[in-house]
Amino acid sequence: MTYCKIQKSVLLFSVVAVLQGSAHVFGEESKLPSAAGAPPAATLSTTTEKIRLTRKSEAYWEVTFNNPPLNIVGPSEVRELAKIVGQIEADGRVKVVVFDSAVPGYFIAHYDLLGPLKDSTGMEPGPTGMHPVPDVMVRISRLKAATIVSIRGRASGIGSELALAADMRFASREKAVVSQFEVGAGFVPGGGPMARLPRLVGRGRAMEMLIGAEGFDGELAERYGYVNRALPDSQLDSFVDALATRIASFDGQAIADAKTLINQASLPPDSEMQPGWDAFITSVQRPAAQARLKVLVEEGLQRPGNVERNLNEYTAKYR
Repeated sequence: MTYCKIQKSVLLFSVVAVLQGSAHVFGEESKLPSAAGAPPAATLSTTTEKIRLTRKSEAYWEVTFNNPPLNIVGPSEVRELAKIVGQIEADGRVKVVVFDSAVPGYFIAHYDLLGPLKDSTGMEPGPTGMHPVPDVMVRISRLKAATIVSIRGRASGIGSELALAADMRFASREKAVVSQFEVGAGFVPGGGPMARLPRLVGRGRAMEMLIGAEGFDGELAERYGYVNRALPDSQLDSFVDALATRIASFDGQAIADAKTLINQASLPPDSEMQPGWDAFITSVQRPAAQARLKVLVEEGLQRPGNVERNLNEYTAKYR
């Protein structure tokens, strides 16, 4: 399916019709009962800055996801992130960027599955010509500055995909969980992990992570080569900050030149990225995906509670 055809789709998750009053998936408002008294997903995080940019120095920037309670990323957050990436691209003094989270338990839970269709498919292509999701992933990978992701909590779906787009990943041994849960929910990941994971961890382990759709703790993610290191949680922040500070002290041109050569040897071609998003859009409309999503939404998807904390287990319970 081409990007133009995707924009003309009538439904992304036509679970709306299936749920019949349980909830709107890619609709205007969630009407499911809240888990543990939490507010419905549509009302969350209306007063906080969702992505915070901190310039720790002219050479060292920090991008913090701050969209409680789950750090859901949807079209508005993708636009915010794209603007920040544009600022990094435009400032030649930036040498290192750290991506982290201010939300306990979650780096990024996953893409927003309850918003209106047009918000996702109606987005204008980014500078690469691709949809903004694969566009921002490619642009992060090709920044001249070194990029580091600090993972504490769940990095699922687009959270994992953003981590994979960065140059380096470090995880809390006790608190990190990385996951590409999508196949378990009946659809295909859309942010490029099919292109990146085989090159990073090997074909067999990529199959296990993508098709097995399990969650991997920090220690196992390190063993598989998904993260550079898994550190004791108490040491994660200080380690990442020390590494970023060290890199920020180096010559920017040397960093950029080294990255260019490493990218040539290791990054997937940009042409492999858009097909993943196209496959995501196609797959979430299939009846099998809609049926699985219906159950997940009814059980508490995208609201604080057991489903989001144990999403990989809940996707495997469907019969």
